[in-house]
Amino acid sequence: MAFVFRTAILVSALALALSSTSSQPIAAQAPPAEAAGGEHRGGWSLEHHRALVTYIRDHLKVPASWRSPRNDWGHPNLEGVWTSDSVHGVPRDRQARFGDRMFLNEAELAERTAAEEQTRVNAINASGAQTAGRDRAWRGNITFPLTSLIVDPPNGRTPAVTAHAEKRRAPRDRGSFGEGPFETLEDFTLYDRCITRGIVGGVLPVSYGNGNRVIQTPDSVVIGYEMIHDTRIVPIDGRAPLTNRVRQYLGDSRGRWEGDTLVIETTNFTDRTSIGPNGNGLRHSDEMKIIEHFTRVGDNVLVYDMTMIDPKTYTQPFTIAAPLVSPPGFQLLPYDCHEGNEAIYNIMRGQRAEDRAIEEDRTHGIIRPRLPVQSDIDLN
Repeated sequence: MAFVFRTAILVSALALALSSTSSQPIAAQAPPAEAAGGEHRGGWSLEHHRALVTYIRDHLKVPASWRSPRNDWGHPNLEGVWTSDSVHGVPRDRQARFGDRMFLNEAELAERTAAEEQTRVNAINASGAQTAGRDRAWRGNITFPLTSLIVDPPNGRTPAVTAHAEKRRAPRDRGSFGEGPFETLEDFTLYDRCITRGIVGGVLPVSYGNGNRVIQTPDSVVIGYEMIHDTRIVPIDGRAPLTNRVRQYLGDSRGRWEGDTLVIETTNFTDRTSIGPNGNGLRHSDEMKIIEHFTRVGDNVLVYDMTMIDPKTYTQPFTIAAPLVSPPGFQLLPYDCHEGNEAIYNIMRGQRAEDRAIEEDRTHGIIRPRLPVQSDIDLN
């Protein structure tokens, strides 16, 4: 792991600059890199997370007297049902017009706030089977000022992939959103197969199912994900990690408390998952490491970020921040996933029907390519 900072002064200046502006309107404050008074070369740390926490607390106008609640054994209480629906309108990669600016200005924030309110109204009024995004009625009334979910590197964009990663790209359009061909189950994503969306895919906001549940015990933190119903049990009692020979889709996580912040480091991944929405996209390597930070900043807000470090796949580490909210009445719903609601079965069935049709055409002297998956195929 190699986080590169200009000097240690950058971190202290960042925290000082943010805390000293607490009385200013949030949109008027400078982003952390600018507030530090110098070039930010990239690299996220606990200090950067804490500076973001300070910024979000100020944005929410959390009283200075507010303190994170404790559970019976004295740990900060992160328990609850949380959702990333509140940042559904924040793009993962920053638009070029924002440059290295991490936060919206006052006018931009007002525009997003109005759009978010209209989204909530539309969701509440939605009816019928084709009104997508109804879950967004749960997003609450908080609008966050991030210009992108990626907060590091400073340009807010996913780093370039390595030459090694380019060689690992799927030779065909993998997954039910691709064109195939589909010969075996391995041609589908783990999301399609109802196995997992991975750690990152389990949090990034998508059309629905963005809930997460946190449960705590004295020696563990349990994190459950609504869609694909994954559950992680993260020991926080200092136990040794698993041997490097053990590989898991969600890796091997170990947590610790740094003040009010839960820090989780996860290794021992396979190379079968990805870090895009729903766990789709270019697969990472089995050498990836993820560092997560969780800090509660109010009764219903949890500041969360995750840094992906995978030098085999990306030319530098990058960090995604996704503040989570817990609107009144929000709850997780059952997610009964069974092989993509039979999509995999029907796609494979359609492909085999097309194979038979191609062979039948060939016997009549007609040589043609395989039809796209989206074409209507008679399965009878």
